[in-house]
Amino acid sequence: MAKKQPLQPPVGAKVKLSDYDPAYAGGLTKGEALDAKMEKDLERLSQLQEAFYAEGKRALLVILQAIDTGGKDGTIRHVFRGLDPHGVQVTAFKQPSEEELAHDFLWRVHKATPRKGLIGVFNRSHYEDVLIVRVHGLVPESVWRERYDHINRFEEMLTEHGTTILKFFLYISKDEQKKRLEERRDTPDKRWKFSLGDLKERQRWDEYIAAYEDVLTKCNTPYARWHIVPANRKWYRNYIVTRTLVETLEKLNPQFPQPESDYSGVQIPE
Repeated sequence: MAKKQPLQPPVGAKVKLSDYDPAYAGGLTKGEALDAKMEKDLERLSQLQEAFYAEGKRALLVILQAIDTGGKDGTIRHVFRGLDPHGVQVTAFKQPSEEELAHDFLWRVHKATPRKGLIGVFNRSHYEDVLIVRVHGLVPESVWRERYDHINRFEEMLTEHGTTILKFFLYISKDEQKKRLEERRDTPDKRWKFSLGDLKERQRWDEYIAAYEDVLTKCNTPYARWHIVPANRKWYRNYIVTRTLVETLEKLNPQFPQPESDYSGVQIPE
């Protein structure tokens, strides 16, 4: 039997991604039984989200990070497809605008955090400011190195004010990325996502892995733990993210608010 792989690295421990297998599937195999379990989890997630939105007392922030082709978009499409759109807020962080660059790096992120009752989903996030910014040398090292502490304090403040944070690193292998880039190149309805810039970024694979290892080490806190999700198998990635969301919301145990009055005898006019 394969050694069980932890989903969360220990707080304070140095993370080496070579210790994690991106093809790990926890001994599970895709088939009708697992498909049925996944659909049941999605149904349960929908029920929990409805109560979470109605209760309106807390917020949930889901952060998705990955190397290119890691599956952030696919995860969002699968996991959140059955939820009430009124209660889910998805934000995709692209290259910062001129206005955003004129503020501190967390300014645009703080504006996008979910209000109470909402599940906010970040497709990329403030972590880009210690990932791509670091790899491409967009700011001096003395600047980006300070940002780990800024991020930790920011996330601690959010949790102190009622936001639960779930952070997922969708981990794929370099070989898997090659397959996915080839699929984008060769599939007509996916070709629009292919860019020669992806190949330039791929040449920096080792630099990105080193940057992610620092993120997963330095910003893995008791109040905002990282989850390293083996993502070579898309179905297992979706299963783990969905299951984690369900377990988290069940612990929060959201309750539908009680009506202000007893309306049981109210007559509905014809």
